[in-house]
Amino acid sequence: MYEIGISAEFEAAHRLVGDFGPAARVHGHRYRLEVIIRGERLTGDGTLYDIGKLKPAIDDLAASFHYRDLADVEGLAGVNTTAENVASYCWDTLAGMLHNQGLSTLIVRIWESANIYAAREGELTHFRPSAHTPIRRR
Repeated sequence: MYEIGISAEFEAAHRLVGDFGPAARVHGHRYRLEVIIRGERLTGDGTLYDIGKLKPAIDDLAASFHYRDLADVEGLAGVNTTAENVASYCWDTLAGMLHNQGLSTLIVRIWESANIYAAREGELTHFRPSAHTPIRRR
């Protein structure tokens, strides 16, 4: 199994809906978006996937969150913006471009701090657009 990973950072605000103590108030994080793809075979040029295509997609995704309230991001509006739901949104967004590319697995981690992250991992061979619906706010 081969693996490549790319990360990007963004700063954003959010608030959690529910019994989350102080996190129920608007607060911010310096997030790190970490993306890992895996596959069994390399292409003819000796790569798993063209990083020149993957990195701009990840940078654009991170930029779409930068200096924003996550609740105002299209696709996250009405969603409880937990790190798990943000990771799932990112997974769905990237899986659309990565399925049918000879890759097996996509992992997306959203780091809220140097010590805390949430992740979504899934097989790209089973990807179907809109396969996941994030948990909506109560």
